[in-house]
Amino acid sequence: MGQNDENGTNRLVVIGGGAAGFFCAVNAARLHPHLEVRLLEKTNKLLSKVKVSGGGRCNVTHALTSISAMVKRYPRGAQFLKRSFPHFFVQDTVRWFADRGVELKTEDDGRMFPVTDSSGTIIDCLLREADRYGVKVAVQSEVSRISRQKEKWILHLPGGNTLEARYVCIAAGGYAQAEKFNWLQELGHTIEPPAPSLFTFNMPEHPVTALMGVSVPHAQVKIAGTKLQEAGPLLITHWGMSGPVILRLSAWGARLLQSLQYTFTLVVNWLPDQHESALRDAWHGIRLNMGGQMMHAKNPFGLPQRLWHFLLQQAGIHEEVRWADLPGKEQHKLIRCLTGMEFPVKGKTTFKEEFVTCGGVRLSEIDPNTMESRVVPGLFFAGEIMDVDGITGGFNFQHAWTSGWIAAGLGERKG
Repeated sequence: MGQNDENGTNRLVVIGGGAAGFFCAVNAARLHPHLEVRLLEKTNKLLSKVKVSGGGRCNVTHALTSISAMVKRYPRGAQFLKRSFPHFFVQDTVRWFADRGVELKTEDDGRMFPVTDSSGTIIDCLLREADRYGVKVAVQSEVSRISRQKEKWILHLPGGNTLEARYVCIAAGGYAQAEKFNWLQELGHTIEPPAPSLFTFNMPEHPVTALMGVSVPHAQVKIAGTKLQEAGPLLITHWGMSGPVILRLSAWGARLLQSLQYTFTLVVNWLPDQHESALRDAWHGIRLNMGGQMMHAKNPFGLPQRLWHFLLQQAGIHEEVRWADLPGKEQHKLIRCLTGMEFPVKGKTTFKEEFVTCGGVRLSEIDPNTMESRVVPGLFFAGEIMDVDGITGGFNFQHAWTSGWIAAGLGERKG
């Protein structure tokens, strides 16, 4: 347990009570028993994203065992992560929690959760570690500014109070507004402008929203006029479209979609294994096979029935039309609807409470082997405050664990 140190010469202060901040604090307290470790959280909630992640189950990490494959899941920060992940990767995360009585399981899509299916298991583990190693945790303690004075840091707190420290780790998460980063720019750091990532697409008053709740296991989506394209599960909502494929597309297109003010055309191929020309070639055989059956009653593509009826309606095909009697004009429209239906998007909706921003502290100013600032000594970073962000699936948490663990070494882990 760290000793009380009034002048801060033996103190680490971690700013931010999320996954990265807690992981840094508990590991630093364990690795450096001479240090007093304090964790400051500006709100009254600790580990709030951990609590809501994965629908309250906490998607701890992802079961990819290859670093080169893993970094492809990060729209920003891949090169940085190639150098940080070797220090603490997926298997290290699994072992760390297992050593503390928390077993993880892998689901079919690679996402890893505690076997309890409860985020409370992860939260309790981290809180136990903090208690075990004497981490002093304070909520509603927002740091407004930090300044350097000789060999130590001065943290400016509410009510005109200050706190001195030898080391500071900033794990304050991402900020949606650029001006929130001003206190870091005052230290000499460069900030990549923030932009929302991981959001769903709004399609106000579009008839597709009447299909809310319909999910398609495999669809291909792209932003018209760009190279942005993804494939995967899609969910139709009462405001537009969501699901893993939309969230991934929003992450890769975060900056571009922001520049378009979230007004663009989404092109959906409901049959991603078929392109328009291939479907046209196969259509005659499909019609022969379906014969005199009513088109509304039977669809040969395995699509949800509500979606199939919607596509027929959009192509102008009447309920009583049989496959054998489908006119050429409507056939052309239906093939287009199936393989390249266009949806106007106007606006976005934050994905639940798992808000992620791209942008943050420029990575060239941080040592990936130590997480220490290259600009000022004794300053470390962990988590989303850096310009690193991943798609959904446990990737943002793995970066939080990795960067928090490395930062906890306080500069002792060199490349």
